[in-house]
Amino acid sequence: MTDHYDVIIIGSGAGGGTLAHRLAPSGKRILLLERGGWLKREPKNWDVTSVFVDDRYVSKDTWIDKGGKAFQPQSHYFVGGATKMYGAALYRLRKEDFGALRHYDGISPAWPMPYDEFEPFYSRAEQLYQVHGARGEDPTEPPAGAPYPQPPVSHEPRIQQLSDDLARAGFRPFHSPCGILLDESNMPFSPCVRCIDCDGFPCAVLAKSDADVIAVRPALAHANVTLVTGARAERLLTNGAGTAVTGVMVDRDGESETFSADVVVVSCGAANTAKLLLASATGRHPNGLANGSDQVGRNYVFHNSQAVLAISREPNPTQYQKTLGLNDFYFGAGDADFPLGNIQMVGKTQGEMYRGEKPHLTALAPEWALDKLAEHAVDFWLTTEDLPLAENRVTLERDGSIRLSYTATNDVPKQRLYEHLKALTGKLGMRDGVLIPRTLYMKSEVGIAGVAHQAGTTRFGTDPSSSVLDLNCKAHELDNLYVVDASFMPCIGAVNPGLTVMANAIRVGDHLLDRLGAS
Repeated sequence: MTDHYDVIIIGSGAGGGTLAHRLAPSGKRILLLERGGWLKREPKNWDVTSVFVDDRYVSKDTWIDKGGKAFQPQSHYFVGGATKMYGAALYRLRKEDFGALRHYDGISPAWPMPYDEFEPFYSRAEQLYQVHGARGEDPTEPPAGAPYPQPPVSHEPRIQQLSDDLARAGFRPFHSPCGILLDESNMPFSPCVRCIDCDGFPCAVLAKSDADVIAVRPALAHANVTLVTGARAERLLTNGAGTAVTGVMVDRDGESETFSADVVVVSCGAANTAKLLLASATGRHPNGLANGSDQVGRNYVFHNSQAVLAISREPNPTQYQKTLGLNDFYFGAGDADFPLGNIQMVGKTQGEMYRGEKPHLTALAPEWALDKLAEHAVDFWLTTEDLPLAENRVTLERDGSIRLSYTATNDVPKQRLYEHLKALTGKLGMRDGVLIPRTLYMKSEVGIAGVAHQAGTTRFGTDPSSSVLDLNCKAHELDNLYVVDASFMPCIGAVNPGLTVMANAIRVGDHLLDRLGAS
């Protein structure tokens, strides 16, 4: 066993990286374990073929679905975790998402704490991640204790036209909350160059507000913080009574190493966090660590999403397209008294992307045809809430690999949201009634492999019989084990979960500083 630390954090993404940043000034010995390495800065970061066709940055993992079929999850293991490839849309959950909310297919459960109690951490996360936005534009926006730290990212002309058209049609489009290091008032000195290769790409100039750039690198400036890369956590070790974690066993370049700490925090992503706890079963915890409630791995959610493009009658030369959102249908519509979800822009289509997304359909298509389609594309991302079901869960195969059993929910609201957008196209300068599916990140339809928004496998709550974690995200059954990725979320709402994970990591960080006597 190597040196002893005050805190070990497993995973350096939105949760783990943000927590490391919060704890770094304390002077306590912090060890950050990351399964991957530093994402290489190279021209291929912005190469469409490398990213979308060759899957250069996608993990080689293989998981099993509920029918026993193997699939490759679109996971990214690097310092900064999944945020290295994210679109940096940093939304708050709506205030109503913190309460029980009736949907077409059932109830989205209430959080064990109200929005108002969580809100200050949203404001702090927005400050840390330098979020651009404008209060008061979004009709569903929850109360905020502070303005956005950065002004909204301006719309380029075609998207401004889209915003104006939506407003004339009676809707309330808003500037999306964007986590990019952009200074439009002084572009010669702006880290962000507002390029087309952002959403779904790593940023070669380190101008995306990801957990690596914003949290991990500043944390490493403190001598008390150590990062070990290439360290895949295999098992958590416990004391004889099974009341505390005593060590983290990792595989590092094929060699086994064990690290110990007073406090251990897991932040591996919802599926891999559940895997680690299940793989750490002992005589005291025969069904997996912290799993006396049989809730570890259950209630997996990842959003019911679809990407589509509309065909603009005029060219759409937009570079940075991800500046507009629409929540008019978030809680319902005239033909639906149940929530439908969020509409936002995604990264601009480029012709070569189709070869990665639909290789068989586009194999014979001339490059000019794909480029022409991309030239007129206006791209949308539609998100409907995925309701937590106990049977949607992570379990382990005999060889320790992940089986992800999943059945989709809320398909009717998903289709209604699509139909509402489709009905709008003629009023928005698009070909009337035409929407073309876009898989965006995947070579098949957005489905079980799309794990970017995974959440819910170790939910927090006040009742140990129905939750895994307490309100501080400490395991009910162990004195020193915490979880700070999206696993803690009881429900996921219909907006990107990244900011919620970052805010919660700051909240848990405050608790840990008190526990360690370092606040």
